[in-house]
Amino acid sequence: MRKVIIFLSLICLIINSGIAYGQKQKVWLDADTGNETDDVYAIVRLLNDTSINLVGLSSAHFNNADLVAFDKWNQYPTKNINTVKISQQLNEEILALSDKLNITHPIGADRQIGRAWGGTNYRSSDAAKQIISAVKSLSPNEKLHIISLGALTNIASAVAMDSSITKHIECYLLGARYDAKNKYWDKNEFNIRNDLNAFDYLLNQKSIQLIVMPITTAEPFKFERDSLYAVFDSDNPVLKYLKQRWLDTNPDDKVRTLWDVALVEAYLNPSFATIKKVKTPLENTPRSISVYTKFDNRKMKESYYQSIQKLKESK
Repeated sequence: MRKVIIFLSLICLIINSGIAYGQKQKVWLDADTGNETDDVYAIVRLLNDTSINLVGLSSAHFNNADLVAFDKWNQYPTKNINTVKISQQLNEEILALSDKLNITHPIGADRQIGRAWGGTNYRSSDAAKQIISAVKSLSPNEKLHIISLGALTNIASAVAMDSSITKHIECYLLGARYDAKNKYWDKNEFNIRNDLNAFDYLLNQKSIQLIVMPITTAEPFKFERDSLYAVFDSDNPVLKYLKQRWLDTNPDDKVRTLWDVALVEAYLNPSFATIKKVKTPLENTPRSISVYTKFDNRKMKESYYQSIQKLKESK
């Protein structure tokens, strides 16, 4: 009888700890998809990776000062522009083409937390609420990995709305610059500028695990347009969509850094990248966070091309 009790106890422990065989890491992707070319490339990469369980795809705004100074942002007229709605529409389009509309895909906040001069008042949105819900549905020892490709509004708002989720999340984000040699930060970067309040808020929360891909690290991840077009040459509607996205957004660029894909590839292939613990900026709560300082560019690019080839062969 004692052996039976011990056996049953072990089974319960395995189930409750979330390490049952076949369980995949749950991932939430938050993307400012309408901003430029590479977001949809990163989304497709995660949608078709069988090593993870993508449980949510939320839309992020890409509000920036140029929207009030110029007539267009990329191909979009800036008059009455609603950037998060553009991101949401693209998210829904790519999910539909991929036959994955069953994945939760809530719309995010339409502006930063706080105000232009600072502050931490959160922005309630379907995205923030669903992130909280996804965390609440985890088993006690599970964690949700949240990957952010743009402004951090939705993640910061979710944490501000329910701080109890912090012990159950790891946040991977693309943004800022970091000089690994001289050990200093520069927040003067597009994603961070779009919600500096949110970045500062997350840096100041000691209980949140942050893993940052600075753009200084991601910059070498460049792709030639024509090489990608050749790989995308297929009847697969998703690959046609990726090609059209570059044509629509950056038609004159023959080479681009796929910033968002760099973060996603480094996340999916941890052996290809180097992560170091570094100190937060001096103006933030003193603590250590994780930063990608370099990666194997050749292996990461090979991994991305292989994922596209698998997608071509799957249809």
